[in-house]
Amino acid sequence: MAHTPLTEIAHEVVGAVVGPGDLVADATVGNGHDTVFLARRVGETGVVHGFDVQEQALQRAAARLASNGVSRQVCLYRSGHEKLEQCLPPGARARLTAVMFNLGYLPGGPREITTGAETTEVALRAALGLLAAGGVLSVLVYPGHDAGVAELALVERLAPRWEEAGDTVEVYEGAGRRAPVLFVARRRAAIRGDSPALPAGAAMASSSAPATARFPCLVK
Repeated sequence: MAHTPLTEIAHEVVGAVVGPGDLVADATVGNGHDTVFLARRVGETGVVHGFDVQEQALQRAAARLASNGVSRQVCLYRSGHEKLEQCLPPGARARLTAVMFNLGYLPGGPREITTGAETTEVALRAALGLLAAGGVLSVLVYPGHDAGVAELALVERLAPRWEEAGDTVEVYEGAGRRAPVLFVARRRAAIRGDSPALPAGAAMASSSAPATARFPCLVK
């Protein structure tokens, strides 16, 4: 029986929410597949903020963005995802339509460089605070290596708390032992005290810098 790849499911879920003019983030750029997908969805009136600690990953992603003609609406940051909120422009909190995480190591890169539970927890907490009402968080976890096992345990611990806070959480499991797991959290509707979401295209006012192979936020 054929199974739909979890990366495709993540794109379907996020694509149903993200549209032209939106402000979004790719917290783990890697080779740039999610970044390109998001850039196509937001169009030239939107902005994608992409994060990765490896220059190799950012260069690959920049080349993929350029070859797909979507570099203009993307800002790339050589930074870990735990710096997500610090790197984004002022006023971004509660404005993002989507934040995507594809955890683990860089395909084709050194496997010893990988995301870890400690920084991923910081990043996930920040991401939820950055989402607009009705926004979506996708987290793809790979428990086929030790760091991925710890990250899966982390997200399984956090997901019930997200639901207690009023968000909805969906879980999609891959086929096979220690297969990848996709978590999708949908931000609750606006409540008193929440910042209103910007209308489509409004995010560009504070974050319009294009960035093909440009790393405006260098965090050591």
